[in-house]
Amino acid sequence: MGTRLGLYAALELARDPARRLSAADLARQFGVSTHHLAKVLRDLARAGLAEAERGAAGGYRFTGNAKRTTLMDIVALFETEPGNRAAEPGDDTDIGQALGRVLGEIDEIAEATLRSISLETLLRQMARRVAHRSMPLSSLS
Repeated sequence: MGTRLGLYAALELARDPARRLSAADLARQFGVSTHHLAKVLRDLARAGLAEAERGAAGGYRFTGNAKRTTLMDIVALFETEPGNRAAEPGDDTDIGQALGRVLGEIDEIAEATLRSISLETLLRQMARRVAHRSMPLSSLS
């Protein structure tokens, strides 16, 4: 849950880097506890992607580079390396090894995809979809 929440928070903050959002506002928006989201925001801040300011006008704002920060950069803050997972019963069997190879390939494809998408790219895609949905039907033909 921390990974997805980290992605949500980074994208929401990067949407308007000048805007400050409180942990409580973000938690309400994503339907999670403020306590859990605060941990995620601290991790983003430690990575230099967010900055916290205390006080009445405080909150978090995005301080990273949305053009250069990829989805994988965020995922890596919250996930262990795919090859570093704990061994599970059955891993050393022929079935476990075959399945491990397939799952390893899936991990590689997912990682390559996440590395290829920047926060800015995803935010632009989101904006285009919203603009497309708000077009009158007559302009879509």
